[in-house]
Amino acid sequence: MPLKKLISFLDEHGKKYVVMTHSQAYTAQEVAAAAHIPGKEMAKTVMVKVDGDMKLVVLPSTYDVDFEALKKALGAAEVELASEDEFENLFPDCELGAIPPFGNMFDIDTLVADSLTEDEEIAFNAGTHKELIKMNYSDFEELAQPRILPLGVRKV
Repeated sequence: MPLKKLISFLDEHGKKYVVMTHSQAYTAQEVAAAAHIPGKEMAKTVMVKVDGDMKLVVLPSTYDVDFEALKKALGAAEVELASEDEFENLFPDCELGAIPPFGNMFDIDTLVADSLTEDEEIAFNAGTHKELIKMNYSDFEELAQPRILPLGVRKV
């Protein structure tokens, strides 16, 4: 179901994409390895609470959220990782941990790490732990209309 909704959204806007099926994987880096995609091009979504409001953060799988940088960039008093219990009902058709990076499809603000904008193409979960979509980053940005911020730090 989530894949159909996402494909319909992309088709309505005339965007080119590739759907890939892979063996079941749960972390963004596992998905990247299973699909033979560079980790930097594999976008992951992380749900955070900014002063109590849910936000969808999108960054390369090789990065972690820099909570202090995000707090500073947004002028927020508090930024914290959201628990699955707090957001699972916001994405009823998606498997937990496989949320596509289009917060606007769910009425949630999308924040993108500036490091992701360096990629010509990105891949991301399509709502399940077995399917992903690969598309041009510029098309993703046009559709998702994210706020781009310095919010990621490369994993060591």
